[in-house]
Amino acid sequence: MNDCDPAGLRQPYEGPPLRRADLAAHPMEQFHRWFTQARAAGLTEPNAMVVATVEPSGAPRARTVLLKGYDRSGLRFFTNYGSRKGRALDDEPRVSAVFPWHAMRRQVQVAGRAQRLTDAENDAYFHSRPRGSQIGAWASERQSHRVADRAALDALYAEFADVWSGVEEIPRPSYWGGYRILVEEVEFWQGRADRMHDRFCYTLAAGGPAEGDWELDRLAP
Repeated sequence: MNDCDPAGLRQPYEGPPLRRADLAAHPMEQFHRWFTQARAAGLTEPNAMVVATVEPSGAPRARTVLLKGYDRSGLRFFTNYGSRKGRALDDEPRVSAVFPWHAMRRQVQVAGRAQRLTDAENDAYFHSRPRGSQIGAWASERQSHRVADRAALDALYAEFADVWSGVEEIPRPSYWGGYRILVEEVEFWQGRADRMHDRFCYTLAAGGPAEGDWELDRLAP
């Protein structure tokens, strides 16, 4: 193993201040502002987010998925319902997500509960995907399960490509769909000099997600 000291990979965090007066009243409005800025800055896949779930055993597990939409209620992403994360979310809907926008010295953490999207929402997004990705969804029915080798995967893809070769609109597999993360807590982190970072956390108050039901606190770095 090469001699590499991660502790030596230190960089100064210089960034604009994050002030309470600059923050939106609703966390998803603030998320929209930052997401728009991340896109404008040319970040590679700013919609990539690390989603953490709780296994039936109680162990945490995280992986990167792509955000496919958001509104005032929360974030949307799609997957195979039979995958490891799908099974975990059906057993325990509590979930968290992190957007690591390192290039901008920013990070957004979201915590909430996952809720399956409707068939209509799933169909609409599935049919907007490239045809190859639609076939891939059929070929990956056993997502997260063991497979013999790459050749077996390629053979399965070829099989479904042949099945749907004469079909103009490929149907959505019943096991494929999306989740909405209903946000309950959102933290915005802005890197600052000398590790004196700015952190603000929105927490859903007891009254629910109506306008004005969010509490906003500054957190110590």
